[in-house]
Amino acid sequence: MLDKLSVFFANILPSQERGRKSLKYRGEKCLNCDQKLDKSDRYCPNCSQLNSTKKIHFKDLFNEFFGSLFAYDGRIMLTLRTLVFRPGLISKEYVAGKRMKYANPFRFYLSVSIIFFLLSGLLSKINDYTKSYQEEIKQSTLSQNIKTMDDPETAKIVEDALRESNIKISDSALINLNAGSFTKVKKEVTYHSEASLDTMYRGQKLYQKTRIYNDFYSKNKNLKPHEALHQIGHNNSVYNRWLYKKVIDFNFFKDNRDVAYNYFISKLPIVIFLFMPVFAFFIKLIYIRKNRYTYMEHLVFAFHVQSMLFVLLIFSELFDYVFVTSLFTTLVLFVFAFYLYKAMRRFYEQGRIKTFVKFMILNGLFTILASFAAIGYALLSFSLY
Repeated sequence: MLDKLSVFFANILPSQERGRKSLKYRGEKCLNCDQKLDKSDRYCPNCSQLNSTKKIHFKDLFNEFFGSLFAYDGRIMLTLRTLVFRPGLISKEYVAGKRMKYANPFRFYLSVSIIFFLLSGLLSKINDYTKSYQEEIKQSTLSQNIKTMDDPETAKIVEDALRESNIKISDSALINLNAGSFTKVKKEVTYHSEASLDTMYRGQKLYQKTRIYNDFYSKNKNLKPHEALHQIGHNNSVYNRWLYKKVIDFNFFKDNRDVAYNYFISKLPIVIFLFMPVFAFFIKLIYIRKNRYTYMEHLVFAFHVQSMLFVLLIFSELFDYVFVTSLFTTLVLFVFAFYLYKAMRRFYEQGRIKTFVKFMILNGLFTILASFAAIGYALLSFSLY
């Protein structure tokens, strides 16, 4: 009788709960584990699944996906507000046990990093499209102006000059301007045999092979690696094929720098995520005499400050795009440095001088480690491309 009354009132009275959480969709049995439920049970007490019999629609899947990914609930705004305006406090309260009021630091970090890299990629694509469109208009205007010239010979000279002016200057070529024409002078590359290369040191051997493959590829771009190696006279080994493929990739990235930038940037969230444990380890070394915090608590602090960096970069990307400048990105670096100092001072509760000294040491270590990580990441990504 009570169940029927609750269903009746759920249908006639307005409810703040909408969608699948609405009272009118609640069942008497959990659809996941068959646990008996009451109409007052929003979630199953046995398996925690939402008590709802409503059919799933696209909106439900969309909301659940982004809800689990970005934790869209009351905690997200509190986490963001505390993180931005009270440096170090969120880490301090989180490790003290106040965890339900804040978003999980690891999930929050992934959320803001994904937003930043999606935004960065989108703005980059828009810039590329804008530049391409402007270049097409420019070329179309030039072509129309050339066609309207009275003297066909003059038009031909201008068109040839424009085409030749697009020549690319590489490290191995010298461009000399003589009597209004371009002459390309290129150093000859000696094609050493495999036997000759084997007598060289390992570094010299790699350098000479790279030069040979690069020179051959510049003249025979349509050949596959095994075909090119056959014509060069080198062994068709796995290493040689890989090296020749890397020469092709290098030339492709050199001619398509935007593609290279987007490829490397797309992998950075994972690299930075994996780099955080190393960064937390060095924080623990700096505060080794302060045994108050465990390694995992140092890691929580590291994820929080790194999340703040991504929040600042999101706003700087938007401002730089709107105002067509890089001033805000530069300003963000100074703001983050001050933020990191304040966060360290509040979280670790040490004096200004001690905090400043450790802040400088930490920044020095971070710069060195980040440089090595960036180089290693670039080389690894390029080798696996």
